[in-house]
Amino acid sequence: MVRQEELTAAVDQRAVEWSAHALRRMLERGISREAVLHVLCNGEIIEAYPDDRPFPSALLFGIWVNKALHVVAAYNPAERKVFIISAYHPDAEHFEHDFKTRKKK
Repeated sequence: MVRQEELTAAVDQRAVEWSAHALRRMLERGISREAVLHVLCNGEIIEAYPDDRPFPSALLFGIWVNKALHVVAAYNPAERKVFIISAYHPDAEHFEHDFKTRKKK
């Protein structure tokens, strides 16, 4: 399972890998690397995906410039490296007003 302190340590060590897809979508959405790194270090893990492959991943929630931000990241414990999968601004269609709880379908 991904732990907050592991993500923070990876950021501190500059052990962060950005997928081309994540960077392209971040650019389209107006989300900076700085914002994503802020959420990795200061955000809250709201969903854990321990069975994801090749590495366990998590959905993090944070606030950047007064806007809710979600970051999906995987962590390789052997290399102590974090992989950025996605970043987006959550919406009220899919999440409750706290932007942490998924709406039931």
